[in-house]
Amino acid sequence: MTQRIYNSMSERVEEFTPLRPGRVGMYTCGPTVHDRAQIGNLRTFLAEDLLRRQLEYQGLEVTQVMNITDVDDKIITKARTAGQTLEEFTAPYVAAFFRDLELLGVEPAAVYPRATQYIPQMLQLVQRLLDNGSAYISEGSVYFRISSFPAYGKLTHLDTAGLRSGASGRVDADEYEAKEQVRDFALWKAGEPGDLASWPSPYGWGRPGWHLECSAMSMDRLGETFDIHCGGVDNKFPHHENEIAQSEAATGKQFVRYWVHAEHLLVGGVKMAKSLGNFITLETLMEHGHDPMAVRFLLLTGAHYRHKLQFQEELLEAAERDVSRLATFWRRCLEVEDAPGEPDELVGLAATGLQRFDRAMEDDLRLPDAVAALFDLVREGNRLMDAGRVGVEGARAALAALAAADRRLGVIERRALRADFLSPEEKALLERREAARGARDFALSDQLRDQLLGMGIQVEDTKAGPRWRRA
Repeated sequence: MTQRIYNSMSERVEEFTPLRPGRVGMYTCGPTVHDRAQIGNLRTFLAEDLLRRQLEYQGLEVTQVMNITDVDDKIITKARTAGQTLEEFTAPYVAAFFRDLELLGVEPAAVYPRATQYIPQMLQLVQRLLDNGSAYISEGSVYFRISSFPAYGKLTHLDTAGLRSGASGRVDADEYEAKEQVRDFALWKAGEPGDLASWPSPYGWGRPGWHLECSAMSMDRLGETFDIHCGGVDNKFPHHENEIAQSEAATGKQFVRYWVHAEHLLVGGVKMAKSLGNFITLETLMEHGHDPMAVRFLLLTGAHYRHKLQFQEELLEAAERDVSRLATFWRRCLEVEDAPGEPDELVGLAATGLQRFDRAMEDDLRLPDAVAALFDLVREGNRLMDAGRVGVEGARAALAALAAADRRLGVIERRALRADFLSPEEKALLERREAARGARDFALSDQLRDQLLGMGIQVEDTKAGPRWRRA
């Protein structure tokens, strides 16, 4: 199998070839833990999980490193206001982040380095840049000299022609206010002994800049050149551009071979962001009765990871029905006990469905197209089962295809085997109610609906048929 992925550096879909045969080094920009992660952030983490799962499905050994930024301007300000240390302030947000990943079925990274644990490695990188003239000291802070790196702007294709030393100005903030501006950026920010976030260094007390953190952590864990660096599109500039500059200026080597970026999640046509106050957390969606597996399904399949996705609650409700439909077919396949038909048509359909799924995934993770192939299999499989034309052989083939697809999708088996899936008694009552509706016996239909509600099953009649959920 050949995997193709879109490389933001070249702006084209390329065949992926790992630096070391059979092994992949992958760095993913993790959360800045000054608040709960919003589902726009989670969409990026899910896209990265999808890429990793796809590479592992192809037999590659992936070492994924996801950092946790536990020191920056926002964290310091909020911790100081709360009268807490950095660790005290960030601890609940770190715990909530890991809970969200677990609920969404994100496979754990090999390591989650925290910025505050890598100060020595960051200072070593700063010194390398000072030694070769790529950085300079000013009033106790250390800045990267952008004019010393002619290739600056190659990721985002910025025009830096004519940039002179000092002409760019300097920026000390962790995030640029005007993101199109090219400025020398802080590698080390001057501080004072006893500051909430301050460490001793050869240049005086201070703390690292945000961009420096990721370069130091990624190269320490994966080497000076590694395969894949992921993040959201808003990380491309200045964060990833600055990572490239400081890393390659220090080592003289290519920093990253493939850059992969996920697009924004929108609300009302506007990017979901904490700064805009239009963000939604996974916890909030769960409080409204939504299943994390449906959230995962929507964020992964609602649009290709390189396309913007408009979040709507109606889409999430549709995702819940889709996940339920896939899980129901899985359960149905498990219940087949008849001898296989001659021939069992589902065997061939399962093979074709998985082949279509795999081909779409191999072409830059086209999961929306892959899932369409999966639902074609489910539709035809249900038709054959309804006609009594599926035996054990076909059911096993369909299950194997679903399981292979679910190694990437990550929702079907978890939902199908959940304890709150329909019990035989609940299923029988739903079938009786549907029969009563078909016979226009609405009194019995209402009685059975009330009985189901008493058992915790809420039934809604739609144009596509009855839908149920746990009340």
